[in-house]
Order: sequence, then C-alpha cells, then structure tokens
Amino acid sequence: MAAKDPTAVERANLLNMAKLSIKGLIESALSFGRTLDSDYPPLQQFFVVMEHCLKHGLKVRKSFLSYNKTIWGPLELVEKLYPEAEEIGASVRDLPGLKTPLGRARAWLRLALMQKKMADYLRCLIIQRDLLSEFYEYHALMMEEEGAVIVGLLVGLNVIDANLCVKGEDLDSQVGVIDFSMYLKNEEDIGNKERNVQIAAILDQKNYVEELNRQLNSTVSSLHSRVDSLEKSNTKLIEELAIAKNNIIKLQEENHQLRSENKLILMKTQQHLEVTKVDVETELQTYKHSRQGLDEMYNEARRQLRDESQLRQDVENELAVQVSMKHEIELAMKLLEKDIHEKQDTLISLRQQLEEVKANIEMYQKLQGSEDGLKEKNEIIARLEEKTNKITVAMRQLEQRLQQTEKAQMEAEDEDEKYLQECLSKSDSLQKQISQKEKQLVQLETDLKIEKEWRQTLQEDLQKEKDALSHLRNETQQIISLKKEFLNLQDENQQLKKIYHEQEQALQELGNKLS
Repeated sequence: MAAKDPTAVERANLLNMAKLSIKGLIESALSFGRTLDSDYPPLQQFFVVMEHCLKHGLKVRKSFLSYNKTIWGPLELVEKLYPEAEEIGASVRDLPGLKTPLGRARAWLRLALMQKKMADYLRCLIIQRDLLSEFYEYHALMMEEEGAVIVGLLVGLNVIDANLCVKGEDLDSQVGVIDFSMYLKNEEDIGNKERNVQIAAILDQKNYVEELNRQLNSTVSSLHSRVDSLEKSNTKLIEELAIAKNNIIKLQEENHQLRSENKLILMKTQQHLEVTKVDVETELQTYKHSRQGLDEMYNEARRQLRDESQLRQDVENELAVQVSMKHEIELAMKLLEKDIHEKQDTLISLRQQLEEVKANIEMYQKLQGSEDGLKEKNEIIARLEEKTNKITVAMRQLEQRLQQTEKAQMEAEDEDEKYLQECLSKSDSLQKQISQKEKQLVQLETDLKIEKEWRQTLQEDLQKEKDALSHLRNETQQIISLKKEFLNLQDENQQLKKIYHEQEQALQELGNKLS
C-alpha cells in the first residue's frame, strides 16, 4: 500500500476540522437563538481552526533578529484586492492594545465575521494565487482546492449574528489549541442532539413566527407612517390648492384692475395725443399765418423803403437841378450886371458925347438921334430891369422852394430814420417771436418724443402684463395638474387604506391561529 502525502493528509484533516467547526457553530448558534459574544466556546474553536488553516504552508519570512511566520501579510493583501476591506484594515491598525501581527490577524478575522464578509474577502484572496505564492508554499491549504471548499463553507456563517468586543481582549498572547472533545459523540450526545434538534426546530418556528410578526408590525408601522405622511401631504396639498386658488383670484382681480387701468391710460394718452396734435397743428397754422404776415409786412416795409429811397433820389436830383439853375441864374445875373455896367459906361460916354453935341450945335441933329436911341436904350434898360426883377423873384421863389425841399429832405431823413428804427425794432420783435415759436416748436417736438417714449413704455408694460398673464395661465395649468396628482394620491391613499385593513384582518386571523 503506497504511503500518502503528509501535506495532503494535513490539508484533509484541516478541511474536516473546518467542516465540523463551521457546522457545529451554525447548529449551536441557531439552537442558542441569541447574538454570539467572545466567550462562546464553539466560536472560539472556529477562530482557532481558521488560524490553523491560514497558517498551513505559510512561508517563513526572515528578519534581522528572528524568523517571522504570521498570517497578517496575506490578510493585509485583501485591502488591495477588495476596496471595502480598507475599513477593517484601518480599524485593526487603530486598535491600541495590539502589538503583534498575529493579534492584528485575529482581530481582522473577528471583524470580518461581524461584518458577515469573511467568505467574500477570502474568496478574493484565493483567486489571486500568483500573489499568494509570495506568502504560501505551493502545497499550502490556501493554494489548493481545500481552501476554496473552506471559503464556500464560510458562506453559511452569514446567518450568525456576532457581537465581539475586540478592543479589550488580549489577542496577542492567546494560544490557539483545538479542543477535539467538542466534536467526539456518544449515545447520550446523540439523544441529546435529537432532543436539541427538536427544540431547535420549535425555536426556529418560534423565531420564524416572531420574525414574521415583527415584519408585519414593521409593515403596519410603515403603512401607518405612510398613511400619516399621505394625510399630511393631502392636507398640505389642500392648503396649497386653497392658497393657489386665492392667489389665482387675486391675480385675476389684479389682472382686471391692470386691464382697466391700461384702458384708462390708453384712452388718456390717446386724448392727450389728439389734444397735443390739434394744439401742434393750430400752433403750426398760427406760425405759418404769422410768418406769412411778417413776410408781407417785411415786403411792404422794403417796398416803402425802396419808394422813399427813390423819392429821396428824385428830390436829390431835383435839388441838384435847382442848384445848377441857381448857378446859371447867378451867372446870368453876373452877365447882366456886366452888361449894365457896360451900358452905364456907354451912357456916360453918350452923355459926354451929348454934352459935346450940346456944345457943338452942329451935332444937334445927331443929338436928337442919340436921344431917340437913348430912349430906346432906356426902354431896353427898363425891360432888362423888369427881367432882373422877375429873375430875382424867381430866385427868391427858388430859394424858398430849396429851403422847403431841404426841410422836406430833413423831415424825410428823420422819417426814414424813424421808419428804419421802427423796422429794426419790428424785425427784432419778429425775430424774437420767431425764436419763441422755434422754441415752442422744439418744446412741442420734445413733448412729442416724450409722448412717443411714454407710449413705448406703455406698450412694454402691456407686453409685460401679457407675459404675466401667460405665466399665470401656466401656473393655473400646473395647479390643475397638481389637482389631478392630488386626486391620484387620494385614490392611492384609499387603496393603501384598503390594503392596510386587509393586512390588519390577516394579522388578526394569524394572531387567532397562533393563539
């Protein structure tokens, strides 16, 4: 008969011990019916067996002082493979009483059991055999199929609730020894086991009923809370609906008021625009008439000025003619005076000659002839004197007319100056009136611009009001949809109440059956 491999025998023994330990722990925990603590013997033996399984085939790590053989290295590797295990590793490192890696590994196993994730953590570890090869020999339990079997058995420990105090326990100095007496059986133990199995079945039924009752109580309480919350939400929705209705009524009233105010403002603005338009048209017409009248007055003044200037020119021309005639008359007077002086000289000479004729009898006849000539000349002189008198009278008349024309010229000049001053004052007043009218026109244009801007602002306000109306319509639609949702919630509430009554009836029937 061929000898078996001792390492395979060790692996089989450890697998069998793990099976017995896990099975005994689950059975005893279910029969115990409470949360397990650190003093529970089957739980202590389970940790000892798991420690032996993890130590099997572990490589020896050399250090400067001694040889180190611990399971904390592979367990610490779980953090890198399974991110949720970082919390366990951090909490193990933060424990104050742990000084050795073995104590940290024992604390890690206890925390993993309390989390009910020991199987998940170890499964991630045995999958990565290339990483485990750094810590275990090739024939180790964790490197072979027995490790996967043990990990599969550890899934059953998830039904156990454990509450282990790791902080005050001395995990560094504990000695892990397997107690085989717990797994050796006799007839009394078999009878006790059957009795315990029956008790466990009864306790299981009791726990099941209690659990069912607890779940029903929790569902009832949740339904109560949900009904209360639905009633509260129902009341809130009713209040919100009433508030929304009041807001809608207020907004509708405000909308009507705004519409009426808008209509009044539009009517006022239209009336004001019509009045301003009529005023502007009348102002423009009056301005045109006044401008036309001013133009006519200006043209008339220019025509009168032209006539006066022409009259003045005529008077000046006549004055120049009169002056030239005066000069001619003066020349004629001088010529007449010269002629008179010459004739007087001739008379004197004739008188001398007459005296000579008188002295000379012979010349008597000549004297008579000269006297006749003298008479004629005297007549001529008388005529000339008459002409001179007439010329002097004409000169006096011309001088009077010249004085009158000079007075008239002076008066005309004064009148022209007065008229020019009046025209200048009238033109200044007309220019002032024109500037005032232009200012009024500019003011009217600014008023028209202001009216246009005010009208644009009113149109913008109307657009805003339309937007607000559309927003209110959207809110009313939302309120209608909320009302529909509220009715749906009321229907759901009634359905939940029906379900609640049915479940209460079922609970009463179940309580009657249990009693």
